[in-house]
Amino acid sequence: MKMTSETMGDMLVVQVDETRIDAAGAIQFKERMREVTVDAAPRVVLDLSRVNFLDSSGLGAVVAVMKLLLPARRLELAGLTPTVEKVFRLTRMDGVFTIHPAVPGALRDAV
Repeated sequence: MKMTSETMGDMLVVQVDETRIDAAGAIQFKERMREVTVDAAPRVVLDLSRVNFLDSSGLGAVVAVMKLLLPARRLELAGLTPTVEKVFRLTRMDGVFTIHPAVPGALRDAV
């Protein structure tokens, strides 16, 4: 699973550089997130702006990462594409996660 990460103050921004998080990539996603968040800042913002498809396995992987980070760090989401946003809305996970329209919004909220 391709990802890039950058620390910005008290926040680690992780961009998923894939178009899908599905059953085929969910385990890789979780492993990769575990690697990049070992010494992460208190806020981890997951940039999903390049992800066009997220199935139930992908959603489960995102939730698993959130649980992995708690209680020391919190996982926030940014840049959800319409299809991915719909998955979060239909499963009511949009009430569980802080969701920003884009990463710059997450940065503005940090100020």
